[in-house]
Amino acid sequence: EVQLVESGGGVVQAGGSLRLSCAASGLTFDDYAIGWFRQAPGEERDGVSCVSVTDGSTAYADSVKGRFTISRDNAKNTVYLQMNSLKPEDTGVYYCAANPGTCAYYTGSVTNIQFHWGQGTQVTVSS
Repeated sequence: EVQLVESGGGVVQAGGSLRLSCAASGLTFDDYAIGWFRQAPGEERDGVSCVSVTDGSTAYADSVKGRFTISRDNAKNTVYLQMNSLKPEDTGVYYCAANPGTCAYYTGSVTNIQFHWGQGTQVTVSS
């Protein structure tokens, strides 16, 4: 059974930083793209960032480029999302997501992907 466990959310003032972690188990880590989605109240869940070993790619939503950095530690089966210069509009529940292969979904190249999901972690950025 695939399990994704997020941690690192919290409350931070605008301009601050947080680092989210996603620990994965039950899968062959190197075969999966691991990413993050964000869901604000009343809104859809949108892709934020992704990293893939399969093709060495990363992907970022335009709204977070230059502020967020995704990385993965294959020895620990863990992906990190470093979030800097946080804005109130970054507020939401952040979900870790895993799919076999690449980050094509996050670039809009592919639309029909089955994800494994974590339980989510709340990030609140106050103004």
